[in-house]
Amino acid sequence: LWADKTVTFLDPCTKSGVFLREITSRLTKGLEKKIPNLEKRVNHILTKQVFGIGITQITSLLARRSVYCSRHANGKHSIAKSLDSDDGNIWFQRIEHAWDGDKCQYCGAGKSVFDRAAGLETHAYAFIHTDNIKTRLAELFGGNMQFDVIIGNPPYQLSDDGFGTSAAPIYHHFVQQAKALEPRYLSMVIPARWFAGGKGLDEFRESMLTDDRLRSIDDYLSASDVFPGVGLKGGVCFFLWDRDNAGQCRVTTHFKDWPDSTSTRQLLENGADVFIRFNEGLSILNKVIALERGDTDSLVLPESKRFERLVSSRKPFGLETTFKGKPTMRAGDVLIYQNGGTGYIARASIPTGTNLVDKWKVFTGRAAPGTGNKDTYPHRIISTPFIGEPESISSETYLCIGPLESKKQAESVLSYLSCRLTRLLILLHKPSQDTTRKVYTFVPIQKWTQLWTDEALYAKYGISESEIAFIEKVVRPMDLTNEAQEEAIPDENE
Repeated sequence: LWADKTVTFLDPCTKSGVFLREITSRLTKGLEKKIPNLEKRVNHILTKQVFGIGITQITSLLARRSVYCSRHANGKHSIAKSLDSDDGNIWFQRIEHAWDGDKCQYCGAGKSVFDRAAGLETHAYAFIHTDNIKTRLAELFGGNMQFDVIIGNPPYQLSDDGFGTSAAPIYHHFVQQAKALEPRYLSMVIPARWFAGGKGLDEFRESMLTDDRLRSIDDYLSASDVFPGVGLKGGVCFFLWDRDNAGQCRVTTHFKDWPDSTSTRQLLENGADVFIRFNEGLSILNKVIALERGDTDSLVLPESKRFERLVSSRKPFGLETTFKGKPTMRAGDVLIYQNGGTGYIARASIPTGTNLVDKWKVFTGRAAPGTGNKDTYPHRIISTPFIGEPESISSETYLCIGPLESKKQAESVLSYLSCRLTRLLILLHKPSQDTTRKVYTFVPIQKWTQLWTDEALYAKYGISESEIAFIEKVVRPMDLTNEAQEEAIPDENE
């Protein structure tokens, strides 16, 4: 690749120019025999082979300085000697969002945030604000551009003007546009959250996991291992897409001082709708599902064995997370577990879920316990669950698991959720801090006649010593008594 003087490279989301500079460096070495004169060789590379699209005015200037050794590609200090324009082959112009109501039709950015005055960055990225990317590139660089290699680290998200600090992912648009150009190779650094979730990423996930040209994924559980000091929940990954060589994918998991774990496998297991992130986790999941199904045909649990059937949707009783009950109890009131504490609400004021009010149940936080802006392992995976007695409900702060027929059953469910194996199965379908009903997809029902322990579950499913060691690296033990006291009833904003 590096010895081919006809190969073209594009970074469609150029920031500092580090990718283009490294590409130039490797081509400079690789083409030494074909173009012996250094000045001619560098000039050929920079004018014929290396291209970029800046994401802001400032980054385009930084990239030109990094690649051409000058902010002006045609300036006297530029190492490219035959470029006609200031921009050279690193293009940038301020463009506008295409508003459809209060959002951009291309990237979903919120109009109230990004409809800006002239002179301010709009963050309307040229590569993804077009209906025809091939035509757009012809406009930017002239001629019918066909790039052999596309590489980049795209912007990850933009505010979509939703509730609170809502942000919509945009990195998948860069991947999809790059694929549309049909390069020989495509490699990008993107958040790993798409493996199992992410706002509006269902179609993208399906397209990636069913694409047998995706030949390698390097998965970093902690984003700070790739970008020191950067907090990005869910980690990051980079992938290689190879147009002309379909096959299984080499998956490598990296995390701090753990040994790298590598496996070559299909990305979408039969019956799964997410990418099973850990290679060891897939082995464990296969054992659990096979025992429950009686076969190895699929990762879909039988309907009667799905724990998720016990788990409520968000707002199990129809009350927002901001709802606050009365501080004192009156006749006919029931207890409500709410954000930051407890209160009381009249039974007649409960909108939904009335069949659960007088039953035993278990509550667990809809948001998993926070770890600051970093991913730390071993992790609890879910907030500490607790038993909800009859005549109790919750706000949206919690999910409700039930109905259960007795305190003994509730204690059995509680013990099951505290087991590391159970919480690993949750993790395999959990892309973020948000813990919805769907993350329980791989968790099987048990008999609620005993207090469950990991030892009992390991024996039931034939979990090996090495698999147990992996589980203990990833999932923190949960002491229901002490942690419930420490965590109390958490404030979601913490």
